[in-house]
Amino acid sequence: MAWNDSGNGKSPWNQGSDQGPPDLDEVVKKMQERLGSLFGGSGGGKSSGNGPGGFSLGFIAALVLGALLATGFYKINAPEQGVVMRFGQYQATTLPGLHWRIPLIDKVVKVNIASTEEYHHQTQMLTADENIVAIELSVQYRRSDAKAWAFNVRNPALSLSEVSQSAIREVVGTSSAQKVMGFGRAEIVDRTKQLLQETLDQYATGIQIMVVNLVNATPPAQVQAAVDDATRAREDHERMILEAQSYENDILPRARGEAVRQIQDAEGHKARVVADADGETSRFLALLAEYHQAPEVTRKRLYLETIQEVYGSVSKVFIDAAGSGSLLYLPIDKLMEQRRQGASGSISFGPAAESSGQPSQRDTDRTSGRTRR
Repeated sequence: MAWNDSGNGKSPWNQGSDQGPPDLDEVVKKMQERLGSLFGGSGGGKSSGNGPGGFSLGFIAALVLGALLATGFYKINAPEQGVVMRFGQYQATTLPGLHWRIPLIDKVVKVNIASTEEYHHQTQMLTADENIVAIELSVQYRRSDAKAWAFNVRNPALSLSEVSQSAIREVVGTSSAQKVMGFGRAEIVDRTKQLLQETLDQYATGIQIMVVNLVNATPPAQVQAAVDDATRAREDHERMILEAQSYENDILPRARGEAVRQIQDAEGHKARVVADADGETSRFLALLAEYHQAPEVTRKRLYLETIQEVYGSVSKVFIDAAGSGSLLYLPIDKLMEQRRQGASGSISFGPAAESSGQPSQRDTDRTSGRTRR
């Protein structure tokens, strides 16, 4: 039996099967009457919605509608943002708090933009000098743009993995093995992070790179012994350079100080020599003036002063005893003491020598003068 055949010759619209299609206005009117009776309203006079059955159905419908509307409320926590989509199209980005969406129509994707996640990658790569290096890379990142994370890239984690591998291969491929495994690791990390962030920003993935760490960079096990020998040789080279620099830093300041001291000594010696020469010149000029006034006296005085200066430190004693029959007493101990003290001139004898008939100082000087003449 067809769906519109009730078995009594009438259709569901209470019309005979021999009649034409029902009037559309009449169908709409009947539907309105049935809905009105369902929610407790008037059904056009044929039935009343004030009965117990109509009230129950209306109350249940109100509860269902209220529950459906209540399901539209959602909460965004503090470290999250909500991406609201309506029929799959971006509508808005909601901040932390309580919000409402249209049930069954709007969809909310919560994106945590505060937490940091980590990605690890291990592989073997070829360096610029054609050496194989085993690389272990660690990348820490966070979601910086909720809309870009939800819409622009289908699989952000997979995109991050592919971009990270591409960036580290490009950087390692343009660097030497010694640089990758030794002194240039910091530069490798900086270049990789910069290239990785630029590529992710170009594709608008909504990912911000926090830290890139080159966990390990070692040669393959087959060449580890040779690499260790080269490393030790490089360390010895650096150690010898440091020792040479230390010796240079120690010897150069001392040499500079010695040079400055010698220059200062030379300048002091120069000043003393010039001063002595100036003094000798002044003395000679003064002596020349006296010589012009009394040549004989000046010449005699110069002669005596010179003889006294020459023989003042000599241990021998010259005595003119030809015209004297007196017994002379020579104090050898005093003469030796005077010689040790470096004094010049004649020795003065005390009263004991004069009382014993010995010549006085004046007689000794006179005798010495006759002897020199």
